[in-house]
Amino acid sequence: MRLVILGGGESGVGTAILGKKQGYDVFVSDFGKIKQNYKDVLNQYGIIWEEEKHTEEAILNADVVMKSPGIPEKAPIVKLLVAKNIPVLSEIEFAAPFTKAKTIGITGSNGKTTTTMLTYHLLKSAGLNVGLGGNIGKSFAWQVAEENYDVFVLELSSFQLDGIINYKPEIAIITNISPDHLDRYEYKYENYIASKFRITMNQTENDFLIYDADDEAITEWFKKNKTKAQLIPFSISKIVEKGAFLKDNTMEININEEEFVMETQYIALEGKHNMKNAMAATSVAKLMQIRKQTIRESLSNFQGVEHRLEKVLKIQNVQYINDSKATNVNATFFALDSMNSPTIWIVGGVDKGNDYSELMSLVHEKVKSIICLGVDNKKIIDSFGNIVDMMIEVSSMKDAVTMAQRLAEKGDTVLLSPACASFDLFENYEDRGNQFKNAVQHL
Repeated sequence: MRLVILGGGESGVGTAILGKKQGYDVFVSDFGKIKQNYKDVLNQYGIIWEEEKHTEEAILNADVVMKSPGIPEKAPIVKLLVAKNIPVLSEIEFAAPFTKAKTIGITGSNGKTTTTMLTYHLLKSAGLNVGLGGNIGKSFAWQVAEENYDVFVLELSSFQLDGIINYKPEIAIITNISPDHLDRYEYKYENYIASKFRITMNQTENDFLIYDADDEAITEWFKKNKTKAQLIPFSISKIVEKGAFLKDNTMEININEEEFVMETQYIALEGKHNMKNAMAATSVAKLMQIRKQTIRESLSNFQGVEHRLEKVLKIQNVQYINDSKATNVNATFFALDSMNSPTIWIVGGVDKGNDYSELMSLVHEKVKSIICLGVDNKKIIDSFGNIVDMMIEVSSMKDAVTMAQRLAEKGDTVLLSPACASFDLFENYEDRGNQFKNAVQHL
Protein backbone atom coordinates (compact mmCIF):
# COMPACT_ATOMS: atom_id res chain seq x y z
CA MET A 1 0.00 0.00 0.00
CA ARG A 2 1.42 3.37 -1.02
CA LEU A 3 0.80 6.28 1.37
CA VAL A 4 1.56 9.75 0.08
CA ILE A 5 1.67 12.65 2.52
CA LEU A 6 1.18 16.24 1.39
CA GLY A 7 2.93 18.62 3.79
CA GLY A 8 6.07 17.91 5.80
CA GLY A 9 5.09 19.61 9.03
CA GLU A 10 4.07 18.14 12.40
CA SER A 11 1.02 16.19 11.19
CA GLY A 12 2.73 15.08 7.96
CA VAL A 13 5.84 13.72 9.66
CA GLY A 14 3.77 12.07 12.41
CA THR A 15 1.61 10.32 9.81
CA ALA A 16 4.73 9.26 7.88
CA ILE A 17 6.16 7.56 10.97
CA LEU A 18 2.88 5.78 11.73
CA GLY A 19 2.51 4.72 8.07
CA LYS A 20 6.05 3.34 8.01
CA LYS A 21 5.45 1.38 11.25
CA GLN A 22 2.24 -0.05 9.79
CA GLY A 23 4.09 -1.32 6.69
CA TYR A 24 3.06 1.32 4.12
CA ASP A 25 5.36 2.47 1.33
CA VAL A 26 5.58 6.15 2.40
CA PHE A 27 6.40 9.31 0.41
CA VAL A 28 6.28 12.88 1.76
CA SER A 29 5.87 15.85 -0.59
CA ASP A 30 5.91 19.50 0.51
CA PHE A 31 5.35 22.43 -1.86
CA GLY A 32 7.29 24.65 0.54
CA LYS A 33 10.43 23.98 2.55
CA ILE A 34 10.58 21.22 5.20
CA LYS A 35 12.16 22.28 8.51
CA GLN A 36 15.54 20.68 9.22
CA ASN A 37 14.41 18.90 12.40
CA TYR A 38 11.61 17.18 10.43
CA LYS A 39 14.02 16.22 7.61
CA ASP A 40 16.29 14.59 10.20
CA VAL A 41 13.38 12.51 11.54
CA LEU A 42 12.27 11.44 8.04
CA ASN A 43 15.84 10.42 7.16
CA GLN A 44 16.20 8.54 10.43
CA TYR A 45 13.13 6.44 9.53
CA GLY A 46 14.32 6.01 5.92
CA ILE A 47 11.29 7.86 4.54
CA ILE A 48 11.65 9.40 1.06
CA TRP A 49 10.69 13.08 0.82
CA GLU A 50 10.74 16.06 -1.52
CA GLU A 51 10.39 19.79 -0.92
CA GLU A 52 9.50 22.92 -2.92
CA LYS A 53 7.57 20.82 -5.45
CA HIS A 54 4.87 18.19 -5.95
CA THR A 55 6.08 15.52 -8.43
CA GLU A 56 2.83 14.30 -9.98
CA GLU A 57 3.97 10.81 -11.00
CA ALA A 58 5.25 10.14 -7.46
CA ILE A 59 1.95 11.31 -5.94
CA LEU A 60 -0.80 10.15 -8.29
CA ASN A 61 0.16 6.47 -7.84
CA ALA A 62 -0.91 6.59 -4.17
CA ASP A 63 -3.46 4.20 -2.65
CA VAL A 64 -4.24 6.76 0.03
CA VAL A 65 -3.19 10.37 0.66
CA MET A 66 -2.94 12.27 3.94
CA LYS A 67 -3.29 16.02 3.37
CA SER A 68 -2.01 18.43 6.02
CA PRO A 69 -4.80 20.73 7.26
CA GLY A 70 -3.10 23.87 5.90
CA ILE A 71 -3.43 22.74 2.27
CA PRO A 72 -6.75 23.90 0.73
CA GLU A 73 -9.03 21.57 -1.25
CA LYS A 74 -8.53 23.96 -4.17
CA ALA A 75 -4.80 23.15 -4.46
CA PRO A 76 -4.13 21.77 -8.00
CA ILE A 77 -2.53 18.52 -6.73
CA VAL A 78 -5.53 17.84 -4.46
CA LYS A 79 -7.93 18.38 -7.38
CA LEU A 80 -5.95 15.87 -9.46
CA LEU A 81 -6.13 13.28 -6.66
CA VAL A 82 -9.88 13.77 -6.21
CA ALA A 83 -10.41 13.43 -10.00
CA LYS A 84 -8.62 10.07 -9.84
CA ASN A 85 -10.80 8.95 -6.88
CA ILE A 86 -7.76 8.52 -4.62
CA PRO A 87 -8.92 8.95 -0.99
CA VAL A 88 -7.58 12.15 0.59
CA LEU A 89 -7.76 11.93 4.41
CA SER A 90 -6.82 14.02 7.40
CA GLU A 91 -4.22 12.83 9.90
CA ILE A 92 -6.99 12.08 12.42
CA GLU A 93 -8.85 9.81 9.98
CA PHE A 94 -5.65 7.96 9.02
CA ALA A 95 -4.40 7.42 12.58
CA ALA A 96 -7.63 6.63 14.46
CA PRO A 97 -7.95 2.95 13.33
CA PHE A 98 -4.46 2.19 14.71
CA THR A 99 -5.31 2.97 18.35
CA LYS A 100 -7.73 1.38 20.80
CA ALA A 101 -7.72 4.58 22.87
CA LYS A 102 -10.92 6.46 23.54
CA THR A 103 -10.89 9.93 21.94
CA ILE A 104 -12.42 13.18 23.12
CA GLY A 105 -12.72 15.52 20.12
CA ILE A 106 -13.05 19.25 20.69
CA THR A 107 -13.91 21.80 18.01
CA GLY A 108 -15.33 25.34 17.82
CA SER A 109 -14.38 28.76 16.47
CA ASN A 110 -13.05 29.91 19.84
CA GLY A 111 -12.24 28.38 23.18
CA LYS A 112 -11.21 25.02 21.75
CA THR A 113 -7.56 25.27 22.88
CA THR A 114 -8.50 26.38 26.41
CA THR A 115 -11.18 23.67 26.63
CA THR A 116 -8.76 21.04 25.27
CA MET A 117 -5.99 22.01 27.71
CA LEU A 118 -8.41 22.15 30.65
CA THR A 119 -9.97 18.76 29.76
CA TYR A 120 -6.47 17.26 29.50
CA HIS A 121 -5.52 18.86 32.85
CA LEU A 122 -8.66 17.41 34.53
CA LEU A 123 -8.04 13.88 33.22
CA LYS A 124 -4.29 13.91 33.86
CA SER A 125 -4.80 15.21 37.42
CA ALA A 126 -7.16 12.26 37.98
CA GLY A 127 -4.32 9.88 37.10
CA LEU A 128 -5.63 8.78 33.70
CA ASN A 129 -3.14 7.63 31.04
CA VAL A 130 -3.99 10.46 28.65
CA GLY A 131 -2.45 12.01 25.53
CA LEU A 132 -2.98 15.48 24.05
CA GLY A 133 -2.97 16.12 20.30
CA GLY A 134 -4.76 17.17 17.12
CA ASN A 135 -4.35 20.83 16.36
CA ILE A 136 -2.10 21.28 19.39
CA GLY A 137 1.21 19.92 20.63
CA LYS A 138 2.61 16.66 19.24
CA SER A 139 0.96 15.06 16.23
CA PHE A 140 -1.80 12.52 17.04
CA ALA A 141 -0.46 10.02 14.47
CA TRP A 142 3.06 10.32 15.90
CA GLN A 143 1.74 9.53 19.39
CA VAL A 144 -0.34 6.60 18.09
CA ALA A 145 2.91 5.27 16.55
CA GLU A 146 5.09 5.68 19.65
CA GLU A 147 2.93 5.92 22.79
CA ASN A 148 0.28 3.76 24.37
CA TYR A 149 -2.42 5.99 25.84
CA ASP A 150 -5.89 4.91 27.00
CA VAL A 151 -7.46 8.28 26.16
CA PHE A 152 -6.63 11.12 23.76
CA VAL A 153 -7.91 14.67 24.11
CA LEU A 154 -7.85 16.10 20.57
CA GLU A 155 -8.32 19.69 19.47
CA LEU A 156 -9.89 19.45 15.99
CA SER A 157 -10.00 22.29 13.48
CA SER A 158 -12.63 22.44 10.75
CA PHE A 159 -9.87 21.62 8.23
CA GLN A 160 -9.07 18.40 10.10
CA LEU A 161 -12.76 17.50 10.26
CA ASP A 162 -13.13 18.07 6.51
CA GLY A 163 -10.81 15.11 5.98
CA ILE A 164 -12.65 12.52 8.11
CA ILE A 165 -14.77 9.68 6.73
CA ASN A 166 -15.26 7.11 9.52
CA TYR A 167 -13.60 8.75 12.54
CA LYS A 168 -15.77 9.43 15.57
CA PRO A 169 -14.91 10.66 19.05
CA GLU A 170 -16.63 8.90 21.97
CA ILE A 171 -17.14 12.37 23.44
CA ALA A 172 -17.39 15.43 21.16
CA ILE A 173 -17.48 19.09 22.16
CA ILE A 174 -18.53 22.07 20.03
CA THR A 175 -17.55 25.13 22.07
CA ASN A 176 -19.25 27.68 19.78
CA ILE A 177 -19.49 28.69 16.12
CA SER A 178 -18.84 32.13 14.66
CA PRO A 179 -17.68 33.15 11.18
CA ASP A 180 -14.02 32.16 10.64
CA HIS A 181 -11.87 30.84 7.78
CA LEU A 182 -14.64 31.77 5.35
CA ASP A 183 -11.98 32.17 2.66
CA ARG A 184 -11.69 28.35 2.71
CA TYR A 185 -15.49 27.79 2.60
CA GLU A 186 -16.44 29.81 -0.49
CA TYR A 187 -17.37 32.65 1.88
CA LYS A 188 -20.47 30.65 2.89
CA TYR A 189 -21.05 30.52 6.63
CA GLU A 190 -23.30 27.45 6.31
CA ASN A 191 -20.40 25.46 4.74
CA TYR A 192 -18.21 26.28 7.73
CA ILE A 193 -20.98 25.33 10.20
CA ALA A 194 -21.52 22.00 8.40
CA SER A 195 -17.78 21.38 8.65
CA LYS A 196 -17.81 21.79 12.46
CA PHE A 197 -20.75 19.39 12.83
CA ARG A 198 -18.81 16.65 11.01
CA ILE A 199 -17.43 15.92 14.49
CA THR A 200 -20.69 14.16 15.38
CA MET A 201 -21.63 12.62 12.01
CA ASN A 202 -20.40 9.11 12.86
CA GLN A 203 -21.36 9.14 16.54
CA THR A 204 -23.75 6.47 17.87
CA GLU A 205 -26.27 6.29 20.74
CA ASN A 206 -23.39 5.35 23.08
CA ASP A 207 -21.47 8.56 22.34
CA PHE A 208 -21.89 12.11 23.69
CA LEU A 209 -22.05 15.57 22.15
CA ILE A 210 -21.43 18.47 24.54
CA TYR A 211 -22.38 21.87 23.07
CA ASP A 212 -23.12 25.52 23.81
CA ALA A 213 -26.90 25.84 24.07
CA ASP A 214 -26.61 29.68 23.93
CA ASP A 215 -24.98 29.61 20.49
CA GLU A 216 -27.23 30.73 17.65
CA ALA A 217 -25.52 28.77 14.84
CA ILE A 218 -25.57 25.56 16.91
CA THR A 219 -29.22 25.96 17.94
CA GLU A 220 -30.23 26.62 14.32
CA TRP A 221 -28.36 23.51 13.14
CA PHE A 222 -30.31 21.33 15.60
CA LYS A 223 -33.62 22.63 14.24
CA LYS A 224 -32.84 21.10 10.83
CA ASN A 225 -30.45 18.23 11.62
CA LYS A 226 -30.06 15.31 13.99
CA THR A 227 -27.25 13.36 15.59
CA LYS A 228 -27.51 9.93 17.22
CA ALA A 229 -25.26 11.02 20.10
CA GLN A 230 -26.60 11.76 23.58
CA LEU A 231 -26.80 15.54 23.95
CA ILE A 232 -25.23 17.43 26.85
CA PRO A 233 -25.83 21.19 26.58
CA PHE A 234 -24.17 23.91 28.64
CA SER A 235 -25.52 27.43 29.13
CA ILE A 236 -24.82 30.61 31.08
CA SER A 237 -28.23 32.13 30.30
CA LYS A 238 -30.75 29.36 31.06
CA ILE A 239 -31.19 26.32 33.26
CA VAL A 240 -30.89 22.96 31.49
CA GLU A 241 -32.23 19.66 32.79
CA LYS A 242 -29.29 17.49 31.77
CA GLY A 243 -25.98 19.30 31.30
CA ALA A 244 -24.35 22.41 32.77
CA PHE A 245 -25.67 25.83 33.74
CA LEU A 246 -25.08 28.84 36.00
CA LYS A 247 -27.23 29.65 39.01
CA ASP A 248 -26.43 32.42 41.53
CA ASN A 249 -22.66 32.50 40.81
CA THR A 250 -22.52 28.72 41.00
CA MET A 251 -21.74 26.30 38.20
CA GLU A 252 -24.08 23.29 38.32
CA ILE A 253 -23.65 20.13 36.28
CA ASN A 254 -26.19 17.31 36.11
CA ILE A 255 -24.88 14.19 34.36
CA ASN A 256 -25.48 10.50 35.10
CA GLU A 257 -28.19 11.41 37.66
CA GLU A 258 -25.45 13.04 39.71
CA GLU A 259 -24.95 16.71 40.55
CA PHE A 260 -21.69 18.63 40.67
CA VAL A 261 -21.68 22.16 42.09
CA MET A 262 -18.86 24.71 42.32
CA GLU A 263 -18.86 28.41 43.13
CA THR A 264 -17.49 30.36 40.17
CA GLN A 265 -15.17 32.50 42.33
CA TYR A 266 -12.96 29.42 42.88
CA ILE A 267 -12.56 28.69 39.17
CA ALA A 268 -9.15 29.93 37.99
CA LEU A 269 -10.30 31.03 34.52
CA GLU A 270 -11.94 34.45 34.35
CA GLY A 271 -14.63 35.79 32.00
CA LYS A 272 -17.99 34.53 30.73
CA HIS A 273 -16.50 32.66 27.77
CA ASN A 274 -14.13 30.81 30.10
CA MET A 275 -17.03 29.76 32.29
CA LYS A 276 -18.39 27.95 29.22
CA ASN A 277 -15.01 26.33 28.58
CA ALA A 278 -14.98 25.16 32.21
CA MET A 279 -18.52 23.73 31.85
CA ALA A 280 -17.58 21.79 28.73
CA ALA A 281 -14.40 20.33 30.25
CA THR A 282 -16.12 19.48 33.54
CA SER A 283 -18.89 17.69 31.62
CA VAL A 284 -16.21 15.42 30.14
CA ALA A 285 -14.72 14.81 33.59
CA LYS A 286 -18.17 13.85 34.90
CA LEU A 287 -18.75 11.45 31.97
CA MET A 288 -15.35 9.90 32.73
CA GLN A 289 -16.44 9.53 36.38
CA ILE A 290 -13.66 11.59 37.89
CA ARG A 291 -13.97 12.38 41.59
CA LYS A 292 -15.59 15.70 42.52
CA GLN A 293 -12.65 16.70 44.72
CA THR A 294 -10.18 16.19 41.83
CA ILE A 295 -12.38 18.26 39.50
CA ARG A 296 -12.58 21.10 42.04
CA GLU A 297 -8.82 21.16 42.60
CA SER A 298 -8.08 21.06 38.85
CA LEU A 299 -10.52 23.89 38.05
CA SER A 300 -9.00 26.08 40.75
CA ASN A 301 -5.32 25.53 39.83
CA PHE A 302 -5.48 25.57 35.99
CA GLN A 303 -2.90 27.98 34.56
CA GLY A 304 -4.63 28.98 31.31
CA VAL A 305 -3.21 28.95 27.79
CA GLU A 306 -0.25 30.91 26.43
CA HIS A 307 -1.18 33.71 23.96
CA ARG A 308 -4.80 33.71 25.17
CA LEU A 309 -5.50 36.78 27.38
CA GLU A 310 -2.08 36.16 28.93
CA LYS A 311 -1.00 38.87 31.36
CA VAL A 312 2.60 39.72 30.41
CA LEU A 313 3.79 42.55 32.66
CA LYS A 314 2.60 45.65 34.48
CA ILE A 315 4.89 48.60 33.72
CA GLN A 316 4.29 52.05 35.29
CA ASN A 317 0.83 50.80 36.27
CA VAL A 318 -0.04 49.82 32.67
CA GLN A 319 -1.04 46.17 32.14
CA TYR A 320 0.20 44.50 28.92
CA ILE A 321 -1.93 41.53 27.72
CA ASN A 322 -1.01 39.04 24.99
CA ASP A 323 -4.08 37.66 23.17
CA SER A 324 -2.26 36.79 19.94
CA LYS A 325 -4.36 33.62 19.65
CA ALA A 326 -7.38 35.82 18.83
CA THR A 327 -7.28 35.20 15.08
CA ASN A 328 -10.95 36.07 14.46
CA VAL A 329 -13.44 38.80 15.43
CA ASN A 330 -15.34 36.63 17.90
CA ALA A 331 -12.21 35.91 19.96
CA THR A 332 -11.37 39.62 20.06
CA PHE A 333 -14.97 40.34 21.15
CA PHE A 334 -14.37 38.19 24.28
CA ALA A 335 -11.06 39.94 24.92
CA LEU A 336 -12.47 43.48 24.67
CA ASP A 337 -15.52 42.43 26.68
CA SER A 338 -13.28 41.40 29.57
CA MET A 339 -11.33 44.71 29.68
CA ASN A 340 -12.09 46.83 32.74
CA SER A 341 -9.83 49.84 32.02
CA PRO A 342 -9.19 52.23 29.09
CA THR A 343 -7.55 50.08 26.40
CA ILE A 344 -4.93 50.63 23.72
CA TRP A 345 -5.74 47.93 21.18
CA ILE A 346 -3.16 46.42 18.81
CA VAL A 347 -5.07 44.86 15.91
CA GLY A 348 -4.58 43.63 12.34
CA GLY A 349 -3.00 40.99 10.11
CA VAL A 350 -4.43 38.82 7.37
CA ASP A 351 -8.19 39.43 7.18
CA LYS A 352 -10.22 36.23 6.63
CA GLY A 353 -13.39 38.05 5.56
CA ASN A 354 -13.91 39.84 8.89
CA ASP A 355 -17.03 41.79 9.80
CA TYR A 356 -15.98 44.31 12.46
CA SER A 357 -19.46 45.70 13.10
CA GLU A 358 -20.10 43.48 16.17
CA LEU A 359 -17.11 45.12 17.89
CA MET A 360 -18.40 48.69 17.47
CA SER A 361 -20.08 49.18 20.83
CA LEU A 362 -17.17 47.59 22.75
CA VAL A 363 -14.60 49.72 20.93
CA HIS A 364 -16.73 52.80 21.63
CA GLU A 365 -16.93 51.98 25.30
CA LYS A 366 -13.43 50.65 26.06
CA VAL A 367 -10.83 51.56 23.44
CA LYS A 368 -9.04 54.92 23.45
CA SER A 369 -6.41 54.25 20.75
CA ILE A 370 -5.92 51.70 18.00
CA ILE A 371 -2.55 50.58 16.68
CA CYS A 372 -2.86 48.80 13.32
CA LEU A 373 -0.24 46.10 12.82
CA GLY A 374 -0.71 44.58 9.39
CA VAL A 375 0.25 44.94 5.76
CA ASP A 376 -3.24 46.10 4.75
CA ASN A 377 -5.18 47.99 7.44
CA LYS A 378 -7.78 49.71 5.27
CA LYS A 379 -10.77 47.76 6.60
CA ILE A 380 -9.86 48.44 10.24
CA ILE A 381 -9.28 52.14 9.57
CA ASP A 382 -12.60 52.42 7.69
CA SER A 383 -14.44 50.63 10.51
CA PHE A 384 -13.02 52.41 13.56
CA GLY A 385 -11.39 55.62 12.28
CA ASN A 386 -14.25 57.80 13.50
CA ILE A 387 -14.75 56.03 16.85
CA VAL A 388 -11.36 56.33 18.58
CA ASP A 389 -9.25 59.40 19.38
CA MET A 390 -6.05 57.99 17.93
CA MET A 391 -5.35 55.59 15.05
CA ILE A 392 -1.76 54.68 14.16
CA GLU A 393 -0.24 52.30 11.60
CA VAL A 394 3.00 50.42 12.33
CA SER A 395 4.83 47.65 10.50
CA SER A 396 6.67 45.84 13.31
CA MET A 397 5.76 44.50 16.75
CA LYS A 398 8.57 46.54 18.34
CA ASP A 399 7.07 49.77 16.94
CA ALA A 400 3.57 48.71 18.05
CA VAL A 401 4.68 48.18 21.66
CA THR A 402 6.83 51.36 21.79
CA MET A 403 3.92 53.39 20.42
CA ALA A 404 1.49 51.76 22.89
CA GLN A 405 3.75 52.70 25.78
CA ARG A 406 3.79 56.34 24.59
CA LEU A 407 0.00 56.46 24.38
CA ALA A 408 -0.68 54.66 27.67
CA GLU A 409 -1.41 56.45 30.92
CA LYS A 410 -1.49 55.02 34.45
CA GLY A 411 -4.30 52.51 34.88
CA ASP A 412 -4.59 51.72 31.13
CA THR A 413 -4.32 48.31 29.46
CA VAL A 414 -2.38 47.53 26.28
CA LEU A 415 -4.09 44.62 24.53
CA LEU A 416 -2.70 42.66 21.59
CA SER A 417 -5.83 41.00 20.16
CA PRO A 418 -5.38 40.97 16.38
CA ALA A 419 -8.73 39.46 15.17
CA CYS A 420 -6.74 38.32 12.12
CA ALA A 421 -4.32 35.62 11.01
CA SER A 422 -0.62 36.41 11.44
CA PHE A 423 0.94 35.30 8.18
CA ASP A 424 1.66 38.76 6.71
CA LEU A 425 4.36 39.73 9.23
CA PHE A 426 4.86 36.64 11.43
CA GLU A 427 5.36 32.89 11.14
CA ASN A 428 2.24 32.12 13.18
CA TYR A 429 0.25 33.46 16.14
CA GLU A 430 2.84 32.03 18.60
CA ASP A 431 5.64 33.97 16.90
CA ARG A 432 3.45 37.11 16.99
CA GLY A 433 2.70 36.62 20.71
CA ASN A 434 6.34 35.89 21.56
CA GLN A 435 7.51 39.01 19.73
CA PHE A 436 4.95 41.04 21.70
CA LYS A 437 6.13 39.59 25.03
CA ASN A 438 9.77 40.15 24.06
CA ALA A 439 9.11 43.78 23.09
CA VAL A 440 7.22 44.41 26.35
CA GLN A 441 10.04 42.87 28.41
CA HIS A 442 12.52 45.23 26.74
CA LEU A 443 10.57 48.45 27.38
